[in-house]
Amino acid sequence: MVFKRLLGSLGVGGPTVDTVLDAGPFRPGGALSGQVRLKGGNAAFDIEHITLELVARVEAEHEGGEREGVVAFERYTVGGGFRLAEGEERSVPFSVTLPWETPVTELHGQPLGVVLGVRTELAVAGARDKGDLDPLAVGPLPVQEAILEAFGQLGFGFKSADLEYGRIGGTGQQLPFYQEIELTPAPQYAHQVNEIEVTFLATPGGMEVVLEADKRGGFFSAGHDALTRFTVGHQDARDWNTEVDGWVRQLIEQRAAHGSPGSFGAYGHGEHHHGGHRSGPGMGTAIAAGAAGLAVGVAGGMVAAEVVDEVGDFFEGEEEDEG
Repeated sequence: MVFKRLLGSLGVGGPTVDTVLDAGPFRPGGALSGQVRLKGGNAAFDIEHITLELVARVEAEHEGGEREGVVAFERYTVGGGFRLAEGEERSVPFSVTLPWETPVTELHGQPLGVVLGVRTELAVAGARDKGDLDPLAVGPLPVQEAILEAFGQLGFGFKSADLEYGRIGGTGQQLPFYQEIELTPAPQYAHQVNEIEVTFLATPGGMEVVLEADKRGGFFSAGHDALTRFTVGHQDARDWNTEVDGWVRQLIEQRAAHGSPGSFGAYGHGEHHHGGHRSGPGMGTAIAAGAAGLAVGVAGGMVAAEVVDEVGDFFEGEEEDEG
């Protein structure tokens, strides 16, 4: 879905901008490519620069609860320095590199409920307008997909996914937010944890996998969280089912041995603790565990087209707020 808008800051008769992304999904750390299509207005205009901005819908915790907002996490200047004649049509191709920590929005072609967009800013004669917004689809890296498949084959199910504003202490996190993929426990662990949350922090050299498990509270004790992390390479060839099962066992055993969320030191959360949040209604899709891994299915009537529409409605509303 493409959102095309007249350059509002120049009024009627200004140029229009329409950014068209190449077929996705794109991958973290990979190329994001497409074209910015311009059409001249009723006079010639000097195009100072064309900038692409990556934006995400992010949840932030505060004393009063949670709120959602838009975070811009990367900007690229892809063109400019030319005159667009009256009525002229011009296409500016681009290819830029996505951050390695770019969140995953879909798995096996099904949306996870995470909303990303590419916003185009056109600067003309000293005026700027964010005149085009397009949804961004990002698929998992091979090692991310392999790990999620292993969770599915072990009996874990998909619950939801969202983006949390803040940082996980003791990690090499670069973006101001991180993605959480919440999984329901496999039957063999259902008596020990309510859910396990997976966060991937990718870099050019590999990836940190942060796991968090909330522990069921006993009759006389409140439930609490456990957190630990592991490092993998992009090209690692492992028995992922055995590896992931070992991670889960280690996570639960560490929690039982230490008994306190603070016992994890550098592996614990620094600037932000995220043990108590849950995704809002309608955010998630249901991905049930199957023989082929996390078999993807959409719950609550949400389909891909509706997620795309949600991107447009949400970000268009934010742009109005900014104006």
